[in-house]
Amino acid sequence: MVKTFMGIEIGSTLIKAVLIDEAHTVVAQGSHAWESVLANGVWTYPLDELWAGLRDAVGQVLSSTDTFVSVDGLGISGMMHGYLPFGAQGNLLTPFRTWRNTFTGKASQELTAMFGRNIPKRWSISHLYHAVSAEEEHVRSIRRIHTLAGYVHHRLTGEFVTGIGDAIGMFPLDAEQYSVRCMDEFNNLVEQYRIAWKLQDILPGIRKAGEYAGVLTEEGARLLDSTGKLKAGTPLAPPEGDAGTGMVSTNSIGPRTGNVSAGASIDSMMVLDKPLTRAYPEIDIVATPTGKPVAMVHCNNCTAELNAWIKIYREFCDLIGARLDDNTLYAKLYWESLNGDPDCGGVTVIGYQAGEQVTDFESGCPLVLHSPAGGFTLANFLRAHLYSAVASLAIGIRILKRESVAIDRLTGYGELFRIPKVGQQFLADAMNAPVAVMETAAEGGAYGMALLTAYRVNRSNGETLESYLDNRVFTDARRAVLVPSTEGARGFQAYLKRFEKALNVERTAIGADFS
Repeated sequence: MVKTFMGIEIGSTLIKAVLIDEAHTVVAQGSHAWESVLANGVWTYPLDELWAGLRDAVGQVLSSTDTFVSVDGLGISGMMHGYLPFGAQGNLLTPFRTWRNTFTGKASQELTAMFGRNIPKRWSISHLYHAVSAEEEHVRSIRRIHTLAGYVHHRLTGEFVTGIGDAIGMFPLDAEQYSVRCMDEFNNLVEQYRIAWKLQDILPGIRKAGEYAGVLTEEGARLLDSTGKLKAGTPLAPPEGDAGTGMVSTNSIGPRTGNVSAGASIDSMMVLDKPLTRAYPEIDIVATPTGKPVAMVHCNNCTAELNAWIKIYREFCDLIGARLDDNTLYAKLYWESLNGDPDCGGVTVIGYQAGEQVTDFESGCPLVLHSPAGGFTLANFLRAHLYSAVASLAIGIRILKRESVAIDRLTGYGELFRIPKVGQQFLADAMNAPVAVMETAAEGGAYGMALLTAYRVNRSNGETLESYLDNRVFTDARRAVLVPSTEGARGFQAYLKRFEKALNVERTAIGADFS
């Protein structure tokens, strides 16, 4: 019987399952596309779609394996942050509020001032305090709150826990546990609302990579699989956020390593070897799955607007009878962007479909600006979209450069890198630093979760996650490295200056309310 380990990641556009063997090689994968919806002013995903998507992705994996394959471990990763409050009967009290929602600005500011550390708008505690201070009806009925990964893990195992890298997107930590000082301050703050619960009663327990986090129950197995291939008693790794699984999949969990995850949103994770000199609203201090401090720059907007335009090109191709599969269409358009001018010929794109913390926007309105003097070509238009996908990240990274944060290796993964070399080159130019992409980049966080699952099952006594990845997984890993070009780096900086000026137009457009 071949032993395998399954990692599932609930991403913003894909629910993906990856199965690896004992050599940590991918042997099967499945995926299910889904999209967030804006309902009553809230970005959300219906939970019935979540479970349908999970069963679809897992079913694809299991149907492609034979009877000699045994799934010996399972792990769940998901979009970090957000808000899932549940009542005493396990009932969801309000639709899932995702990381894209930025109406928590006032709550975020008040908590940041009180705690003396940055509390982003998307963190679970910002959502909770927003609901409390707005005196939303559901608040009094809360018995626990979850992230997406923690919720699914709880349904599969009955264990109310989450991984340390996921927990830090819910509430600030001290010494690898929820900060007692901050927790006391929050409880005192909300006393005026006469709420029966205390914060420590509704937050999940914290587990680090490799620690016990429960086993699959009979009910949990049926939730994912109707064929009986998944067995009750299968161990589960601690659930993790997509940031943590991205670090694992790129072997970026040691000091002075970093990665960039680029899909519907984009974020950089840089493992610190010394603390920052002060708190910054643009920088989150999060953690690796083993608890090491990480400087995170998270941007809500990346490839979503470009993908929307590529759907338009798809419609045009269908209209004229040009039959191109999606991979071919994306490849042709991405490669055409390389023919654009280094500064995009004056074309500027603001691809904000949602608000953006780094540049202080609570909502978005996608814009395309260009000079009538010329330069409005397909290549420049596409290049401007790809530059726009990384522009907000580049603004946040400037802070880390001023802090002299040292990075020996930066690795990219995610949708931006689906076409070899293109997004990678533009990111290298934007960061003005070499960028590596591994062969496993396309598998992304689901692969990282599978590795965490294998570590949970296979690790020897005292073996650290860093040692496991270095000595058992990535010993012969192949990386393609691209360095910034002088012309490209100069062109991106020229584009970035226009981008920052265009943010004034973005504010005017949002104020005009084109919804």
